[in-house]
Amino acid sequence: MPYRLGIDIGGTFTDFVLLNETSGDLHFGKTLTTYPDPTNGIITGTKQVLNDFNVNAAAIHTIVHGTTLVTNAVIERKGAKTGFITTQGFTDVPEIGRELRYDIYDIFLTMPEPLVPQKLRVGVEERLNAKGEVVMALTQASIERAVETLVGRGVQSIAVCLLHSFVNPAHERIIAEIIHQKYPHIYTSLSVDIMPEIREYERASATIMNAYVQPITDKYLETLEKRLRVLGFTGNIDIMISSGRLTTIEGARKSPVQLLESGPAGGAMASVFFGKLTGRADLLGFDMGGTTAKASLILNNRPEITNQFEAARVRRFKKGSGLPVRIPVIDLIEIGAGGGSIAHIDHLGLLKVGPESAASQPGPACYGRGGDKPTVTDADLILGYLNEKYFLGGTMTLDREAAREAVHRHIAEPLGITIEQAAMGIRRVVDENMASAARVHILEKGYDPRRFSMIAFGGAGPVHAFSVARLLGSPQMIIPVGAGVTSALGFLVSPVASEAIRSFVCPLDEIDWQKLNTMLRAMEEEGFEFLRHAKADVSKARITCIADMRYVGQGHEIAVPMPLGELSADSVAEIEATFLKEYQLRYNRTVPAMRLETVTWRVAVSAAAPEITPNQPGAEFANENALKAHRSVWFVGDSTPTETPVFSRYALSSGAVFEGPAIIEEKESTTVIGKNSTVRIDEFKNIVIDLHHAK
Repeated sequence: MPYRLGIDIGGTFTDFVLLNETSGDLHFGKTLTTYPDPTNGIITGTKQVLNDFNVNAAAIHTIVHGTTLVTNAVIERKGAKTGFITTQGFTDVPEIGRELRYDIYDIFLTMPEPLVPQKLRVGVEERLNAKGEVVMALTQASIERAVETLVGRGVQSIAVCLLHSFVNPAHERIIAEIIHQKYPHIYTSLSVDIMPEIREYERASATIMNAYVQPITDKYLETLEKRLRVLGFTGNIDIMISSGRLTTIEGARKSPVQLLESGPAGGAMASVFFGKLTGRADLLGFDMGGTTAKASLILNNRPEITNQFEAARVRRFKKGSGLPVRIPVIDLIEIGAGGGSIAHIDHLGLLKVGPESAASQPGPACYGRGGDKPTVTDADLILGYLNEKYFLGGTMTLDREAAREAVHRHIAEPLGITIEQAAMGIRRVVDENMASAARVHILEKGYDPRRFSMIAFGGAGPVHAFSVARLLGSPQMIIPVGAGVTSALGFLVSPVASEAIRSFVCPLDEIDWQKLNTMLRAMEEEGFEFLRHAKADVSKARITCIADMRYVGQGHEIAVPMPLGELSADSVAEIEATFLKEYQLRYNRTVPAMRLETVTWRVAVSAAAPEITPNQPGAEFANENALKAHRSVWFVGDSTPTETPVFSRYALSSGAVFEGPAIIEEKESTTVIGKNSTVRIDEFKNIVIDLHHAK
């Protein structure tokens, strides 16, 4: 069975990448995401891809899947009715949070509502101290009262997060055992399984979120697996998680909170893959789909991993306005709108785009599916960037007149401008917002945006990337093979891995190294056991150890890579030097003569990432001319349209070189190339665009 299939569900489209591991051949597919049941779109698209390329489902040995299901359930508050059990006296922790205001000047500040209301939060009589020693014993009667109260109020799922349980998990395990014995149909999430580290608010938040989405995720994945088996698929199903690694379907059903940034993580991992393939270690990944646009920094062929993540922000771009989830997540920043984002005039008479999206139902006005609001895709069609007869390779025809009517009625007429000016306004607002957000993201990390080449993908990414790269001062752009479905391709080049987390709060100069090494070895063994269970090759497994560290007395930590192997007092100098380097990079200073301490240790055990040399055969386009036509295109700053050559990506051969402006079309996306640029096709059929910036 030489095939692997990647499936990525987005807000507007579901993407497919079929990989022949023997030849490296890639086959792509794209279909509209189906609501309310996305498995319908998955099955339809899978059948289409298998039929188009004459492949039997039994020939696929692995399907790798990423989904927005978890994120959407949290944002839309469509999870299960969830209860919360904690130590008596701490039931209001999810509501109190950190008592921080994300906007100190907003007197009407709205904080995120807890996923569990007060009436579904109950306490049990128990207490552990900070060392994990029992101060007050947990009684069965107390547990049964709490559980029966929640079950009587109709909960489907229960989150358990006790004070100091990250040091001693015994009490949480007892509660889970009693729930399973008396109410086996109730889903249970324990903080010692989801996020066993210090800080009760963040730990409670992550555990509650896991419990909130577990019933719907479990049923979704169960249904998906059954429907894929009906097609004749007999292989393994792996799931992309937020850290850019793969877990088993069983792991995803147990800990679905790990899927929060599933799809975008695939895009970041694809950026890593193409960076290595083309010899570029540092890149800015730019992923723009139908609903949102995201950016990620790739440094030295690695994505940045953070555990400072928030879900369901009240204010989309305001840090602190969401629910914290301290899980490993690729450091992605949402930088703007997607192709389906709706443009409107606000109460001040200003043109705004998003955050509301037309999604796939009803979709942009040009889709002809009932949408009548102007979107970014409508603007791109009006400006000549998109070919209404070749959208999704001609399988979907766009309605140019519907797009013009929507932009005219909602934007051009109210502002007293032409339709083309209104469309250009939509385009410029989106591109400027994305460039500004990406610039701030890069500068906050201490880097110059002009240093990074951009790799652009997603259905709308190549359409907008040139303008964003120009605004950022990027020297070069890369549009990879299969740009419109790159996140799904990223699933296929990501490793199966597991990460174990333990809090170990101790000054660096007081660590019991024997105790620490024993803990780290146990964490490593957890990872190896997971790989063996996932049937991954452990002989080439890679171990990564990171400690969250800080100066003694500080309230926040930074992630510091640890030396491999046994740690001892002899390792202190190297650990201190690494900490100071990371601290200097982030804050441009260090604090002399201050003691350091470790807070949380993270050990990841990862199988080797699949190695492929991608090849897109494109036999069906073998007789197509590279130059398809010319059409009028409105570029930023022009008062009249420019007659622009339109090329078929499939007919452009490696080594081809030409000057911009140009349009390059393929089935899953369209690449828009502005003026003052040079385009070449590299040996892997990637589009490489050098931008000539004015000096």
